[in-house]
Amino acid sequence: MTPNPILEEIYKTRDEILAEHAGDLGAYIRTANERALASGHPIATLKQRTIRRAGAAKSGVLAVENRLSPPDGR
Repeated sequence: MTPNPILEEIYKTRDEILAEHAGDLGAYIRTANERALASGHPIATLKQRTIRRAGAAKSGVLAVENRLSPPDGR
């Protein structure tokens, strides 16, 4: 596979950031959050979303669903 210079730069930057925090991703996230809060810029707060699940479709609700298949497969 040929090297991708953009990805190589991203990997290098990631390694530098993690090295600044002794490889601790949690420490980096806490520091980044503190910087974001101190910046004074608005930060979005998202509400927890719930997924509503409908029940399974019932077979035979429509009359056409109760018809037998033709014997010749048409």
